[in-house]
Amino acid sequence: MIAWIYGLLLLIHPINQPDSLTIESQGENVMNINRTDFSIPIPGTPFVDSAKLKEFLEDLDKKTYKAPVNAYINESGKVIEGQLGSKLYRKAFTDLFYTYFYKTSASTIEIPMLPVYPRVDQDLLLQIRVKQIGQYVTYFNRNNQSRSHNISLAAEAINNYVVFPGETFSFNRIVGKRTKERGYLRAPVIVRGELSEDIGGGICQVSSTLFNAADRAGVKMVERFSHSKRVPYVPPGRDATVSWYGPDFSFKNVYSFPLLIRAKVLGGQMSIRIFSSDEIDYEPRPVPGASKMLPQEIPLDANADLRMLD
Repeated sequence: MIAWIYGLLLLIHPINQPDSLTIESQGENVMNINRTDFSIPIPGTPFVDSAKLKEFLEDLDKKTYKAPVNAYINESGKVIEGQLGSKLYRKAFTDLFYTYFYKTSASTIEIPMLPVYPRVDQDLLLQIRVKQIGQYVTYFNRNNQSRSHNISLAAEAINNYVVFPGETFSFNRIVGKRTKERGYLRAPVIVRGELSEDIGGGICQVSSTLFNAADRAGVKMVERFSHSKRVPYVPPGRDATVSWYGPDFSFKNVYSFPLLIRAKVLGGQMSIRIFSSDEIDYEPRPVPGASKMLPQEIPLDANADLRMLD
């Protein structure tokens, strides 16, 4: 419809604009396009090809999108303010594009952008870092450098994450796929009841530690599976196995206030604490503590036992 209207205007306003157009953002050249690339080839009747324009907008949106940065708490406990992001203002840009296509002699368009606000800001963190409602600590042998590395990566992924009221936290979704490209290393895991080695071994200690901390906080468990064999870092039945193509660990925030997850690895200790507002009315659950006895590291062979498990 817009193209048809501008086509009628063409009868009154003859085209005199250049074919080449420079797309800029804050004065910097983002890309150059040609008017003829978007024209429907009807002699004497220049119309915009809406399909090509839509495809172009998708590409431009990806090129210019700037993700916001959430506020976070650093190692010293200071709350660091987040940063605004930005995205393409599609309607405004489309109007500018049609004006260029049909009516003006402009050779450049400055991309109109909309602000994208961070999910978590400084004020929110200051309000929900007050009251600890859940906490759990597990232990591991830091001499296994690959496993220790994977534990640290997964802990970093969930650290400072905020679960809003009514929201479900998914370990797999937040931590993401455990791949070599993302820094994860090969370490022992349990696969179908057998001990083997795979990328990301060790992260189940993070998900299990989180499960126990979240259980103490009284949240609603949505999905949780135990390993097919006992693991040494939590009491029997207190583990939460995860796999990218398999089981997940997830829980729902049933409270009226957001929950803040704080995860930290120090030496051979993995700790997770859950905080919220001092006004939260929560119902804690009793959870047995983990053993402080470190598993003995042994070579992975046909006689390997459960002392090096995921």
